[in-house]
Amino acid sequence: MFILINMKATIEYKDYRQYMQDFYDERKKSSSFSWREFSKLAGFASPTYLKLVCEGKSSLSKVKMMQVANAMNLAGFESDYFAQLVIFGNARTDSIKKRALLEMERIAREHRIRVVDSDAFQYYESWENPVIRELAPMMPGAQPHEIADAINEDISAEDVRRVLTFLTKTGFLKKQGENKYSQTEKNVIGSKEALPIAIRAMHREMAEIGAKAVDRYSPEERHFLGVTLGVTEKTYCSITRELESCCKKIVAIASESDNSDQVYRLNMQFFPFTKKISFNNT
Repeated sequence: MFILINMKATIEYKDYRQYMQDFYDERKKSSSFSWREFSKLAGFASPTYLKLVCEGKSSLSKVKMMQVANAMNLAGFESDYFAQLVIFGNARTDSIKKRALLEMERIAREHRIRVVDSDAFQYYESWENPVIRELAPMMPGAQPHEIADAINEDISAEDVRRVLTFLTKTGFLKKQGENKYSQTEKNVIGSKEALPIAIRAMHREMAEIGAKAVDRYSPEERHFLGVTLGVTEKTYCSITRELESCCKKIVAIASESDNSDQVYRLNMQFFPFTKKISFNNT
């Protein structure tokens, strides 16, 4: 699965204070987010408590760490990993540190994530790459024409063979035997610095496929929702944060499954229908 993020992956951190600081800094870039708001989201009365935690002047307790995880929109394995980060960071004995570190490493192994950069530009160029990356491991022993037949979009056996060669060459897939593949990481993440033009091209292509899906699939096979809203710049920022949070939670849910049997695409689209209106009611 593919998701675009602005922060490092949760499992790349070893310091919960740094993670919280990075979360705060990232939110601050695009809104008027404050330590007061952060603390309020986490259920703390003190408006500076989390700032003091990040500065190392206070610590999170086991009771409070999940409130902070929820405030940062962590779910599934990311929430579990953050809890171990707190235990590790607060531990006073080597034995507790060791147990927490081993659990962090276990979670990281089970939920491997790859951040894609300019060395893998081609990955973003077509829907074929992420779809076949998900599909091939589900079909051990399948020939390229069988994989092509399983895909609803038009693609030839030769195209499948080409994509498989690319994915194994660049390390997105690992060949385990004759026509058998496994994913080297569960999730593929595009950093905000990496290939914005190519990422936009993939969004455009996926949006076109999504538009055809309205009539192509029955309501039992696909799920579409849509609302038209009046917003301000502040509410726009709040809504986009909720969309990003929702997407992260969905990725976490999907990552828990080891027996996937179908490839789906989730598009989240939120865009302006009008220009900004300046209207004085006199």
